[in-house]
Amino acid sequence: MNNSESIYKQSGEGRQDLEKADFLNRIIAKAIDLIIVIALCEIIPKIGYLAGISYLLMADGLFDGRSIGKRLIGLKVIIRDRAGSTAVCGFKESVLRNLPFAAGYILFGILNAIPLIGWIISFAIIAAIIIFESLVMLGNEDGMRLGDEIAKTQVVEENRGD
Repeated sequence: MNNSESIYKQSGEGRQDLEKADFLNRIIAKAIDLIIVIALCEIIPKIGYLAGISYLLMADGLFDGRSIGKRLIGLKVIIRDRAGSTAVCGFKESVLRNLPFAAGYILFGILNAIPLIGWIISFAIIAAIIIFESLVMLGNEDGMRLGDEIAKTQVVEENRGD
């Protein structure tokens, strides 16, 4: 069995179905990635904010469709097409699928310049984006959030040891 087949599970009719990633695993992987974004912002003065947004946008295009968080947890982002074939998520799809989170991060950077009230408003906006994306993901049969719908991607469990 090759690597591209390892992200599938065989159904009774010989058809391959994607193994949807577990919700908790996706949350943990995204939390790891957000910790990396915050660390970049804090560790690298002046350009840390830009490094953080760059990582946030392009992370899922790294390591064959796996951000650092997804790689540690064992998840992979794939591109789905209408014919049923799949491919590994690239940088273009990564940017598209992470735009909602990047928009929140950009607003945080802009509104953070306003003392106290800016931080509160930006935190509320980021929380709303995260809650909205989580609800969409939970309500979707394939576990796809808004960013996945835009980029035509899906996060799947990566079977190790195959």
